[in-house]
Amino acid sequence: MIRYILPLVLALTASPLLAQDRIPSHCRAFAQAPGMDYLHSAAFRDPVADDTVRITYVDHAMFLIQSESVSAMTDFTGWYGNVDFTPDVVTMNNAHSTHFTSAPDPAIAHVLRGWAVEGQPRDHELDLGEMLIRNVHTDVRSGGGVREDGNSIFVFEVAGLCVGHLGHLHHEPDDEQYAMLGRLDVVMAAVDGGLTLRHATLMRVMDRLRSSVVIPMHWFGRSTLESFLDDMAVSGYDVVRSGGPEITLSLDSLPSRPTVMVLEPEFLSE
Repeated sequence: MIRYILPLVLALTASPLLAQDRIPSHCRAFAQAPGMDYLHSAAFRDPVADDTVRITYVDHAMFLIQSESVSAMTDFTGWYGNVDFTPDVVTMNNAHSTHFTSAPDPAIAHVLRGWAVEGQPRDHELDLGEMLIRNVHTDVRSGGGVREDGNSIFVFEVAGLCVGHLGHLHHEPDDEQYAMLGRLDVVMAAVDGGLTLRHATLMRVMDRLRSSVVIPMHWFGRSTLESFLDDMAVSGYDVVRSGGPEITLSLDSLPSRPTVMVLEPEFLSE
């Protein structure tokens, strides 16, 4: 489709306070690590090293992604804990009310809505120096039909990594969408197996994206999560249960084998 061949890019400029150098990313994992040193126990206010990214699972499909001085929240609903904290960027999808808010805090500098308006897709490319955020539209099921460009896969290029949040993905991306995504080193994927993709299709997407780390979200209960983990283990993925909500990653700490990293959702707290 023309909108994928010649995407209209909405270029936004960050404030000078946020603009830092970013390690170049080519949506590839360049290094492998033998250990599990990407697991840490940290609070969301703890500093993040300049060559790493911290990902915290907050709730449902909402994650906090932090670099040294930039913070972004995915599928933002407006409630993330009883804390005095304002992210720099929020991304949203409106397939369901649990993936967006109609009244984001006006103090948030950048609000990126991931659905089309009156048939016009919203194409984002927000460069904050050490973090670049872009999106690739996909369609969603709606009222027995299809609503074009109702979802966005948001990609966060940070610390030399490509981190992708699939949002409320209802179909496998086509070749043009895959090309726009590139390789996603880390991907957050909805694993409910029904409202979004069936597990067989989702595993095909994971294989195509060649992700080193897969973080399950949107699982609606342990039985659904465990079913997905069993399927991924059979497909050759290692499964690591963190026991906590966050993971810290860098280019030189990616696992040597494709790994499903199970994070436990937890609202932010002091």
